[in-house]
Order: sequence, then C-alpha cells, then structure tokens
Amino acid sequence: MTQRSERPAYALTIAAGVVCASLALPWTAAAQQTVPFDGGIPVAPAGFEPQPIPAHAIEFDTAEVMRIRVVPVARGLVNPWSLAFLPDGSMLVTEKEGRLRIVRKDVLDPKPIPGTPAVRVQGRSGLMDVVLHPQFASNRFVYFTYLKPIGPERQAALTVARGRFDGSAVTDLTDIFTCGAGVAGPSRLAWGRDGKLYVTTPSGGNGSSSQDPNTYSGKVLRLNDDGSVPADNPFVGRDDHKPEVFTLGHRNSLGLAVHPATGAMWQHEMGPNGGDEINILKPGANYGWPLVSLGRTYTGPWQSQVFSKDGIESPLVYWMPSISLSGMTFYTGTRLAKWTGDIFVGGQRTGEIPGTGRLERILVNDKLEELRRETLLGSLQMRIRDVRQGPDELLYVLVDHENGGVLRIEPSAARQIPTTSSARPPR
Repeated sequence: MTQRSERPAYALTIAAGVVCASLALPWTAAAQQTVPFDGGIPVAPAGFEPQPIPAHAIEFDTAEVMRIRVVPVARGLVNPWSLAFLPDGSMLVTEKEGRLRIVRKDVLDPKPIPGTPAVRVQGRSGLMDVVLHPQFASNRFVYFTYLKPIGPERQAALTVARGRFDGSAVTDLTDIFTCGAGVAGPSRLAWGRDGKLYVTTPSGGNGSSSQDPNTYSGKVLRLNDDGSVPADNPFVGRDDHKPEVFTLGHRNSLGLAVHPATGAMWQHEMGPNGGDEINILKPGANYGWPLVSLGRTYTGPWQSQVFSKDGIESPLVYWMPSISLSGMTFYTGTRLAKWTGDIFVGGQRTGEIPGTGRLERILVNDKLEELRRETLLGSLQMRIRDVRQGPDELLYVLVDHENGGVLRIEPSAARQIPTTSSARPPR
C-alpha cells in the first residue's frame, strides 16, 4: 500500500515561523478596503436592482417540504406602507405620499380614496399604518399613523388620526394623539386584546431620549380608542413620566402584533448595523436602546459594550447582520399547514446592501425559544414593507417600491410529498 507522504518537520517549523511573522506585521490601510462616508455613515453600495412585481404566479419550494405559489394581487402601488383587510375581504393600502388605495377582488381601484390626512414625507415615512377598529362593522372607524406637517421649517410630528370609512371615502377625520414636534419617523399600530390601541414611536437622533420616560421618542404607547390615556397604564400619576408610555428603550419599531395564544403584544425594531430584534412587551419594561444592543454601529464598533443588563429585557429573536425589519404577523391558518404557529417578518435589505429584501419565517417552541428560521422570496430582491394574514388564511406581502404591489402566498397545486426528516417537532 502506498502511504501518503508527510510534510517534513522542518517545513512545518518554517511555515509556523512565517505565520507568526505575518501576524506580527502592522495592519496597514492597504490591506483593507476604504469606503466613502456621508454624515459619518458609510455610503451604501449600489446593491441589486429589485425585480418587478411578477406578471404571473411564481412557485417556490420551502424548507418544510411545502411548495408555495406567489401570486401578484395588485401592481402599480407607489411605495405602499401598510394594508388592512375589510370585512368583505377587500384591502385598504396606504402609500407613503399620503394616498389610501383599495384592492377589491385582486383589482386595484385606480382612484385613491378621498379624506386621508395631509402628510409631510420624510425619508420613507409619510402616511404609514392603517388599522380598523375592533368594532369596525358597527362604528366604521379606521386609524392612521402619519407625519403631520408643522412649523415653517418643514418639521413634522408623528400623529394618530381616526376617521370613518363608508366604503368610498374617509370622513370625520380627527387627530386623536400627536407626539409633537421633534418626534417624526416610522410607526405601527395594533389593537391589544384589552381593547387598547398600541402605537410605536421612533427613537430619532442618537436615541438617548428612548431612555427618558418623559418623552415620546423610542416608546410603545398605549391609548384608549379615542386617544385618551388608559387609567391602568404603568406610568400614570408618576412625575416626569408621559402617561401614554407603555414600554421604553426602543429604536425604530416597524412591527407590532398580538400573540394568538398568550395575548401578549409582540414588537420588533431595527438595530443599526445588526441588532434587529423581536420583543415581548411587558408594562413599564425597558428594552435597552441605546444602552444595550446586539448590533454594531454603522461605522463598525459595537453599539454597546454589554449585550445584556439587569433591568433590561432581552430580545426573543435577533439578527446579525440587520435585515431592516418591517411588518410582522403570526400565521394561525391551516391552508399553509406546515407554517401554522410561525412568525413572519418582512425584511427591506440585508447587511446594508440594497436589493436584498426578503420575507423571513421563524419557528419557536412552546417555551418561546427559537428553533429555526427560513428566508423566503429572497430571489425577488424586493423591499418587504408589511406582511399580513388574510381572512382566507393566506399570507399577503406588501412590496415597497416605486412600482410596488401586493403578493399573495398560497399552497401550490403541485403534489407535495411529506418526508420523515422534515416532520415538525411537537409543539
């Protein structure tokens, strides 16, 4: 038998010496790519061109041995931000520039719905979330978050408005809450099982105000349906605390949803360069921003020197690098049976690279510990702004492009063969 020749001992000695010498050499700029900065932040590369909304259905295999069909429902939406289902299955869709659109039986009405608030667009925010009142069938109330123009210098204030939707227009529109000047950025709305309206607010600036309970920055607020303060809010009656505040220490929160089993409110927020996270909200709790983070700053160093701290709630799920989270839903249907109970979040871009958005699926066990996650729709290179479960028990995905739209995820008609290796663990 021919034996494999072995490297002589002196060769190993020489190689080790070379490695040690190279490690001792000073690190020079020539060995590292330099990138341009703008305002202290690295300029993003060109990235990838997003794919257009497909003209026809596309099929994909998924990790749970379930083939899915992605169907274009509406095309031609301009930077859509949020969607809400009406009792008849039609969809209300907000567009950043201030338009409210309606999709009936998979057809986008070419005319915007009149009666929406006038907005000030800043970055990717303007007219944002839309939700229906839990008793919409009887009171016809619809709620929006938007940036309200104020002041002579193009300032804006994050504001919650309520109106009535009669099927063709929004009427009786009234601002029921405003954060005031200086708090302007992305916001989500969700109804709790307690009948209260939960509102996320952006951190702004360096985020230090997120830790100040006497500001509205970087918080989740809890309101009555008329915008007033619930008597059982955690900081009611405390000096130097805003009574609307439910939780604090958040960055920019673009996902809010009620857990279908526990009734707890779940929230997610973007980190900087990494550190996106999903949290379970507890009254009066502090979620750490900017003191504790699992992400890096945009310039490279870690955001914080510690990743956990007494008195700070740790996230349930986190991302490194960031996927720029937006939108969140729990799938509770049976038509996509392998996904029942899973969490779905949208991603706008991954690792600071444009054109790398995706839909992400997260599976947790009965102790709410993460077991695995899966990237979906990544090949489409789309900015996913929102994801919702429809009344038909299918998933609907909102694509935030200048020529954006709505995609529906449904089971494929193709035969799907279950395998033992892909069987779900008991929940």
